[in-house]
Amino acid sequence: MLTVKKLLQSIGPAIVVAAVVLGPGSILTSSKVGAGYGFIGVPVVVAAAILMIAMVALAARVGVSYENSVCDELASRLGRPVAFLIGIILFVLVALFQSSNNIAVVAGLMPLIEVITGGDTISVNTQVGLLIAFNAFVIASLYLMRNLYQSVEKLMKILIGVMVVAFLMNFVAAYLTARDFEPVASSGTGDLFALLGMIGTTFSVGGAFYQAYLVKEKGWGIGDAKRGLVDSVVSISVLGLVTVIILLTAARTFYGRPDPVELAGVGDVARQLEPLFGTWAVVIFSLGIIAGAFSSFLVNSMIGGTVMSDSLGKGSRLSDGWPIHMTAVALLVGMLVAIFSLTKSGSTVSLITFAQALTVLGIPALAAALIYLGTRKELTGERRVPRWILALASVGFLVACGLAVKTALAVWGKVSGA
Repeated sequence: MLTVKKLLQSIGPAIVVAAVVLGPGSILTSSKVGAGYGFIGVPVVVAAAILMIAMVALAARVGVSYENSVCDELASRLGRPVAFLIGIILFVLVALFQSSNNIAVVAGLMPLIEVITGGDTISVNTQVGLLIAFNAFVIASLYLMRNLYQSVEKLMKILIGVMVVAFLMNFVAAYLTARDFEPVASSGTGDLFALLGMIGTTFSVGGAFYQAYLVKEKGWGIGDAKRGLVDSVVSISVLGLVTVIILLTAARTFYGRPDPVELAGVGDVARQLEPLFGTWAVVIFSLGIIAGAFSSFLVNSMIGGTVMSDSLGKGSRLSDGWPIHMTAVALLVGMLVAIFSLTKSGSTVSLITFAQALTVLGIPALAAALIYLGTRKELTGERRVPRWILALASVGFLVACGLAVKTALAVWGKVSGA
């Protein structure tokens, strides 16, 4: 019992990272991968989770080993422009990720409103109004919440726990329920953007990068390095587990159907909950999307705001003014990108997965920055980063480069109509 208590006490900063990564976009993309690719997506998730553990562990070690923040350390060694470049890259990634969170909120609200109104759809103007109101609520919470980090950490632990239980129950129900169709041979082809988006959300170097800041918010020092490793392994393993459960549930429900399912909206994706919740599936899934969006909304924007402020030399702690102000800017930018996306034609799930996939493009620079700081000669003795962490992080960097190239080519093909 004591061991479990110590384990729970060690979990903290990385569970915040896991919560922001496991947002509505991740739920929708992993569902689409399960429907389109089936069980082949499982080893992809496992590999991405292992690389994510290494990157989060590296960021935690960097955070406790250096006295100053990540961008201040980069600025002192490579110059402030380099630190600013890292900050703007992460800020843009956050805006893209945030736009998908905004779209997911609308996607989650629409089925609820249709149920309340008896099937009436809501106009684009109403959707825009909902986004503005939701973002206003999150920004108000950001400025009014006391002890921001402690409050966020507690909230993330609760939300992750609820999500694990809910999706695990549905997973069991899905596999105990007989299929309503005879599986047919599948071509094995699926949505490439969904697959890239799932990898990008599971192996999220942007989220891992923020771990270096969270351990400082937690007050951890070099003596807490082992706790940081436990935190990384347990929290990201939970992230991978939930993603696999969602993927397998979607594969069981949709993969191999004689008539392929496109999953163009949240209502389509929610059908995977029917084994457990029946006709209430859409409502419950929509509520889950909204709940996940709130946590991802706040923490994701905090990542962009904090690192951007730090890159400008304006402070890196949540108690400082600039990180909070820049976080509000990140929220507004993400909202504006989402509003622009809503005016374009296409399914909501496609817009979400497209934005999620684009987040892969800036990952190599962030991974390179962490590896650079983790390999400095002054890191000796207990401050030295274990070789296995650096080795896996280096593999992650190479994978990130490959994903960036693949994503760039896929985006170009989609834009050019190839």
